[in-house]
Amino acid sequence: MSTALTRGLSILEHMAAHPDGFALAQLAGELDIPLSACHRVLAELQLQGYVRQAHKHGEYQLTTKLVSLGLGYLSGAGIVDIAEPLMERLAQASGELVRLSIVDEDRLTWVAKSQGMRKGLRYDPDMGMDARLSCTASGHAWLLTMSDERALEVVSKQGFGAVKDYGPKAPTTVKALLGFLHAARVRGYAMIDEVFAPGMSAMAAPVYRRKEAIGVISIAGPRIRFTPERMHEIAPALLAAAAELGPISNASTMFGRPPLGKA
Repeated sequence: MSTALTRGLSILEHMAAHPDGFALAQLAGELDIPLSACHRVLAELQLQGYVRQAHKHGEYQLTTKLVSLGLGYLSGAGIVDIAEPLMERLAQASGELVRLSIVDEDRLTWVAKSQGMRKGLRYDPDMGMDARLSCTASGHAWLLTMSDERALEVVSKQGFGAVKDYGPKAPTTVKALLGFLHAARVRGYAMIDEVFAPGMSAMAAPVYRRKEAIGVISIAGPRIRFTPERMHEIAPALLAAAAELGPISNASTMFGRPPLGKA
């Protein structure tokens, strides 16, 4: 991969997590790219429509072009259309945020959501992010489908992340993470409370196609109302939605690849 392409992808990935944008010097410094080289890459990205500058000497920000590419891919794969009725039904039953994530090799990416109709406080993160496997309900739901060895291998590639970026109960050691996974395997679904974020609870269940985990459905909400008791109450509906979605995916190119045994 060329240096320019590598730098361009690094810049896009770094900017995606910072919607307010970066000054040229700050971006070059954080990515350890020479100032002149960073400026050249940003100029090319701007020319192609992926980046804009707030004003002549202002911060560089992403445009929606990258988002539109991703949404176009998801639309073509049929993911959102197939999952939408199930997600809406689950959102109505729970009154909370329902999300779908898909497995892509060693990554788990949130691709769709449906918000319950409750008024007031809502938990509503951006789509398109990779789930932090060590401290999200979605990540735990996927990891519970693996052996401990495989789960730790996948997590080690991504890392545990910075403690300050997650909830006060986020696991920071292998032993703590395995404790979450072992409990999730017994239940058949993952549950977290102030693990991914302070004040937030979530639960998630894997979606299987022919015994292979291909995605995850999760529900998240403020812990003041989305209590452990409430999560146990809604668990049958979550598991039913996950079980229903798996077989449906056999008839489509859902999750970015054809059904097993098909060209």
